[in-house]
Amino acid sequence: MKKQIIHTDKAPQAIGPYSQGVKYNGFIYTSGQIPFNVEKNELVTTGIQDEVHQVMKNVIAILEEGGTTIDNVVKTTIFVKDLNDFTAVNEVYASYFNDSNYPARECVEVARLPRDVNVEISVIAIAD
Repeated sequence: MKKQIIHTDKAPQAIGPYSQGVKYNGFIYTSGQIPFNVEKNELVTTGIQDEVHQVMKNVIAILEEGGTTIDNVVKTTIFVKDLNDFTAVNEVYASYFNDSNYPARECVEVARLPRDVNVEISVIAIAD
């Protein structure tokens, strides 16, 4: 089975040698998404909750381009600059999932993220 590169103009373009997403063997793997609004061509910097909303919109755009939905996410990885934002991140994150269908996940604090953003999220989803 050959891997398929996923690309959409509805999510931030790669800023390095990687793809927005890859579809392979029944799964979609997204690269980490940051709170960049492609319509406004700017980073969202109005608070962690707005930033998480933008990140999730970017993730969803990639999943949809790959032919699946957020409902098929089986694993997420969340990187935050400040773990004190954990509760606020959870509030927004949870709103994107059915509470009986949460994916597996880890959330870790890191020293620095690309473009000095506060949050980055990647996912693995079942391809439809």
